[in-house]
Amino acid sequence: MNDLIDDPAEPRRNEAEYTVSEISNAVKRTLEDSFGRIRVKGEIGRIFRARSGHLYYDVKDDRNVLACTTWKGQIAQLSVAPEEGMEVIVTGKLSGFGAQSKYNLNVDAMEVAGAGALMAMLEKRRAALAAEGLFEPSRKKALPFLPLVIGVVTSPQGAVIRDILHRLRDRFPSKVLIWPVAVQGKACAPEVANAIRGFNAMTPGGALPRPDLLIVARGGGSIEDLWGFNEEVVVRAAADSEIPLISAVGHETDTTLIDHASDRRAPTPTAAAEIAVPVRLDLMAHVEQLGARQIRAARALVAGKGQRLADLSRGLPRADAVLAGPRQRLDLAADRLPAALRARTAQARVQLSRLEGRVTPTALSNRLADQRRRLDQATGRLTPALQKKMVERNRDLTRSAARLRVEPIVRVASRNRTDLDRSFDRMLRSATDRHLTARNRVAALDRILQSLSHERTLDRGFVLVRDDVGAILDHAGAKAAGRVILEFAGKKTLDAVTDGTAPRPRKGSKTPPPQQGDLF
Repeated sequence: MNDLIDDPAEPRRNEAEYTVSEISNAVKRTLEDSFGRIRVKGEIGRIFRARSGHLYYDVKDDRNVLACTTWKGQIAQLSVAPEEGMEVIVTGKLSGFGAQSKYNLNVDAMEVAGAGALMAMLEKRRAALAAEGLFEPSRKKALPFLPLVIGVVTSPQGAVIRDILHRLRDRFPSKVLIWPVAVQGKACAPEVANAIRGFNAMTPGGALPRPDLLIVARGGGSIEDLWGFNEEVVVRAAADSEIPLISAVGHETDTTLIDHASDRRAPTPTAAAEIAVPVRLDLMAHVEQLGARQIRAARALVAGKGQRLADLSRGLPRADAVLAGPRQRLDLAADRLPAALRARTAQARVQLSRLEGRVTPTALSNRLADQRRRLDQATGRLTPALQKKMVERNRDLTRSAARLRVEPIVRVASRNRTDLDRSFDRMLRSATDRHLTARNRVAALDRILQSLSHERTLDRGFVLVRDDVGAILDHAGAKAAGRVILEFAGKKTLDAVTDGTAPRPRKGSKTPPPQQGDLF
């Protein structure tokens, strides 16, 4: 009981007691209610990107540091990417973080503080990219002389695209593919980079042709308006482009980092169109001049060759002079030929007499005996060789017969016989069907012929009129007075005599009866 009684020596305290969470929440509500949404100017210090994608960094001045946080979903809304040392103006809501007794600013908007800071950041970025070699002249590609397809990356609204199309139409009409993009603001840099990569990813010779040349164009503006073309993603896309690229961003005095990475810089979008294609009329005039020069050169070459040929022909000797020596040698040879032939004949006759003396019956007999002996020797060697060869062939044949299996051959023959029977059945059915089709066709044609024949017409009450020689009479004036033959149905005939006059019209009829039509 004594423990439950208050110690009268301990003084009573009137201060309220709070938990740690209550204090942290109260401080957080006080910060959020007192400041709300604010703008803070300072220099970006330490930057840390967590694995979750959230961005943590400091904004500081010469005396204090403010911790800032940009959540993963808010990073895409920032107009500039934060870099250490950049002077910026951040906008967000101030809040507390009780777990570490800290307060921070949740930033959802960021802008560079002044043109001087922008230029300093631009120079720093330019130096970093140049150190990587992205601006080296050796990386730049030559522009095609006459591109068939030109890809234009720009906004579909505004005067830029109209100026480019108008200039291309005036100089050399070409096929143009337009990739619409935003040319300023947050979406500018990613859309321009995606457009450059998209054109490069197209398949050459596909349904939509791949451009031979790219033009990235935008009108003039402030450094903030043109800042999207200074972003690293755009510069790298332009440097990696396999298609030659012309940058035409801003006016002549405006310079962006894409100008250093592109293969050619144009002072204006109109100048980019002039760089892209030559003047068609100038090319036609140049071709005509080259054609005229070629014709003149060909004529001069032919004339020079003709003159050279004439000069050389004057230095050639006459044909008589060239042939005089050979003609004399031919005459001398013709004179010596009979004596030479007689000498050669005598020499051959002497050689024949010598050979005739050596050819005697004994020599011939000895030669025949020698040849017969050699033939007998060869015959004696041939018989054992043939027997040996036959034994070897029989042995090889026996081995081959042992390796040869009849079952696969029988299976193949059976399968082929089955296929042959099936093919014969199909051929027989096809021939039968075709025969029936042809028979039905002939029957149908015969029925049509019978229905159109003159016998069927006679069966309907018509009469066929012939003259006395059997020729058909097709109108009343075809025969003068005389004998005619009337043919009725069933090949029945009747002779009649005509007076050669046309039939009289009936009373009350103002028009003569129509002539009978041709039965055939």
